[in-house]
Amino acid sequence: MKRSFLLYFLITLIGFLFVGRLFQLQVIKGSDYNPVKTSAVKVKFDMPERGYVYDRNGELLVANQLSYDVTIVPNEVTPLDTLEFCSLLKISKENFIKRFKKAENYAPWLESVFLKQLAKEDFAYLQEKLHKFQGFNIQKRVIRNYPIKSAANVLGYISEVNELVAKKDNYYQQGELIGKAGIEAQYEKILRGKKGKKYFRRDRFNKIKGPFKNGLYDSTAVNGKDIMLTIDSKLQQYGEYLMKGKRGGIIALEPSSGEILALVTSPSYDPNMMVGRLRSPNSVKLIGDSINKPMYDRGLKGTYPPGSPFKLVNALIGLQENVIDENTHFVCNGGYRYGNRKNEFMKCHCDIYGKPIQLNSAISKSCNSYFANTYKRIIEKNKNSKSGMNNWSTHVKSFGLGNYLGYDLPEGDKGLIPDGDYYNRMYRYKWNASTNISNAIGQGEVLTTPIQLANVTAAIANRGFFYTPHIVKKINNQAITDSSYTIPKHTTIDKKHFDPIIQGMHEVFKTGTASWVNIEGVDIVGKTGTSENFMRVGRKKIKLPDHSILVAFAPKNNPKIAVAVFIENGGFGSTVAAPITSLMIEKYLTGMINRKWIEERMLKTDLSPIYERQTIAIKQIETGTK
Repeated sequence: MKRSFLLYFLITLIGFLFVGRLFQLQVIKGSDYNPVKTSAVKVKFDMPERGYVYDRNGELLVANQLSYDVTIVPNEVTPLDTLEFCSLLKISKENFIKRFKKAENYAPWLESVFLKQLAKEDFAYLQEKLHKFQGFNIQKRVIRNYPIKSAANVLGYISEVNELVAKKDNYYQQGELIGKAGIEAQYEKILRGKKGKKYFRRDRFNKIKGPFKNGLYDSTAVNGKDIMLTIDSKLQQYGEYLMKGKRGGIIALEPSSGEILALVTSPSYDPNMMVGRLRSPNSVKLIGDSINKPMYDRGLKGTYPPGSPFKLVNALIGLQENVIDENTHFVCNGGYRYGNRKNEFMKCHCDIYGKPIQLNSAISKSCNSYFANTYKRIIEKNKNSKSGMNNWSTHVKSFGLGNYLGYDLPEGDKGLIPDGDYYNRMYRYKWNASTNISNAIGQGEVLTTPIQLANVTAAIANRGFFYTPHIVKKINNQAITDSSYTIPKHTTIDKKHFDPIIQGMHEVFKTGTASWVNIEGVDIVGKTGTSENFMRVGRKKIKLPDHSILVAFAPKNNPKIAVAVFIENGGFGSTVAAPITSLMIEKYLTGMINRKWIEERMLKTDLSPIYERQTIAIKQIETGTK
């Protein structure tokens, strides 16, 4: 009796387990049933055409072209003449085996790319004989084409989805294409469109027997949306033209909207290098260039001391904190002494020796003494250095410095704006304004990116506010309405304090350090800068050639363009950055260049020998041969 009871109990228990499992599979998980994940269903994808990309004037920047891939469903492959097939595809037998195992490990019943982007002549020949090779098909693929060989850092590129991405995101299958950098990555979901899918039933012999559930799950492809960028392609190309033989970045913004007019990084590369079967070897070559770094966007990621343009921010803070006014003067005796030691002296090249200097002249002549005194007053205003530094830091950060600006590109750097806690950690609470006096002239611990400097310039042009810089203007001909880019961000500086700063910046191009590149009939407002450049190699700190900087906007009233130019190892701001800035402004506002002699001078300015000597010197120090 006990044995029969135990038998009935076990049968009942097993029955409940089966019923429970069936309930879980059919009811609980049934609503999430995905037919593509079962070997009983074959799925065919209809790939959409990727959206086109245009510049602000409708110039086509990114188009599409047809390519052909060989796909494989490992479970459907029957015995074949491997040598003949390899000969058709121009691959070795070892390569064939490697590709087959990769597809089989991914999913034996799913279609995946076996060999991508056949040459057109190979496609035609293979198509005639494809019937002999069961399990293999040819799939049309749309790949990118860049009609204008420009703005690679902005546009980015697309590459194949790897196994890891395919497992994380059900939308993608291994071997498909996905945006990996620039606009292609940032706006991937908009540009890619939506794949169409058709599901087919298989029988137990793996033969297709017709549509799955009468096409209930089928869908048609939806092409990607077109994007119009804020970039002015002609200005972008001209900036790249001027930057040949130089390293650095040029950022041009429209102050009234935050739209990025040009985003130049140099060196760069032809975006077509990252298309087709040559993408892989080219990417190895480009990424592997650790000296020139053509895939490194210096305009967004390069962090440098801002140099003299940062004096404008300190002047504005000084006015806001009421520690200076337009008539405040300081005497410059060839520099600013901040201690008793010989090396505790900040040299100045304003050439106004022993005379009182006021704000306007201090800006136009870039007097270090004036801004060092101003900075000292800001930090020590309330006799508490930490409090003064925190207050200073808050003002500086209101210009978008020390923070990732939030623009619609997938990379960037925050830079560095120190505060009181930063120096407490560094100096164990024993410090004052003289300890970090280099911040007064944009040296010290302050680090900014070129796009941040352009944004500061736009904020000054707008008399106290800025719009977050952005690169997309319209999507499918609809203007961007994202409040992140349409609502202005205000600095902590009152509007009334900007006019005297702008007057001083105007004087820079009238009688100051950039007067030689002024444009007749155009009121340019700007500030030159020379940023000291040090590098630590091992335990040794070495001095390298200075960086050349200039920020400017024009016209003075109702500004149309704000520019920041940063040239690595370019020397004085007035020698390289100033003429390039002036040419960019002239090109944008007038559509032509009349001062050909300045243009020719910049085109002949090749800093490559400086970069080569610098690289050799660093290697010698690293290897101990010098």
